[in-house]
Amino acid sequence: MGIASLPMYDLPEARPAIDALWRGIAGHMARAGVTDVPERLLHDRPIKATWGDPDIFFSQACGYDVKHGFADSLRLLVTPCHDAFGCDGPTYSSLLVVPEASTARDIEDLRGCICVINGRESHSGMSALRATVAPLSRNGCFFAEVKESGAHVESLASVRYGDADIAAVDCITFALVGRYRPAALEGVRVLGRTANAVSPPYVTRADTPDDIAERMRAALVEAFEDVDLASAREAIFLSGAEVLAHDAYDNIVEFVQIAQSHGYTEIA
Repeated sequence: MGIASLPMYDLPEARPAIDALWRGIAGHMARAGVTDVPERLLHDRPIKATWGDPDIFFSQACGYDVKHGFADSLRLLVTPCHDAFGCDGPTYSSLLVVPEASTARDIEDLRGCICVINGRESHSGMSALRATVAPLSRNGCFFAEVKESGAHVESLASVRYGDADIAAVDCITFALVGRYRPAALEGVRVLGRTANAVSPPYVTRADTPDDIAERMRAALVEAFEDVDLASAREAIFLSGAEVLAHDAYDNIVEFVQIAQSHGYTEIA
């Protein structure tokens, strides 16, 4: 039996809802004729270890990785929609978070300051921010220093405790932290938003047969319309799911191209 995970927004406080949602999804998949559906989700496993696992059955991936490092490993199923500030249908943005006491009024005021990103292969934490500041960069630079935190929640902490002046935080993560860890947002404020990109999709492994992938997609759409799963979806801000063409994720590439067009290939 393969492995399943929903790692992108897997806050421990939200796991009862995440696990309940998966049980519902698994039931819909089984009724759709999909076999060997994992009964439980894996938690606390490194994301990329899951995405590159040949036994992957189901997961959620960053659109940046779908178009880059894992393009040959993952197959798109559906794109979730979220009811959170910064989302619009199957798209989302990153919130530009600064210390509450910051005097910055716009992103240009952060020139020469310290930035923190969650990772250099993240769209929401790095690429979206890089594209935002690229038109303002000079000789390939904008920030005085770029730190790497490893996770959006850690980037929030870095800003909150004064170790960084700005972070781009996935708006869905920000909403979840606000719901389940409101104290973690004390001492920070939202300066602005990045442009929207297509939200992190649900995926399966690349060699999944077409007929199985279609059954999985249909089951996912049904699960997002299942009234019995409404409370689980609402607990993690899920409002629906859409089947998008693979080229919809070219939107992610556009952020890279914007940075490159301004000679800002590395966030620096």
